[in-house]
Amino acid sequence: MEPTDVVHNAQASRFELHLQGQQAFAHYELVDGVMWLDHTETPPALQGRGLAAKVVRAALDHARAHGLQVRPACSYVRAYLRRHPEAQDLVAP
Repeated sequence: MEPTDVVHNAQASRFELHLQGQQAFAHYELVDGVMWLDHTETPPALQGRGLAAKVVRAALDHARAHGLQVRPACSYVRAYLRRHPEAQDLVAP
């Protein structure tokens, strides 16, 4: 079974995708209207399926929908943003 939905776990400040009893996630901190995306994680058994991209995309979509800017404090998020220039307008100066 492949994942279908990313869940926003606001209490844990994460966007999570659950699959096979494990989870991939992107963690953030909100500071003055800026979403600091500071950590992404995908268990080794789930890597190579695009799950990290899916949770980062959900975080960026959330930021856009809520008028937040983004600060990529994680190397994966920085790499994602380089590959997706359409999201550059979200990056805080």
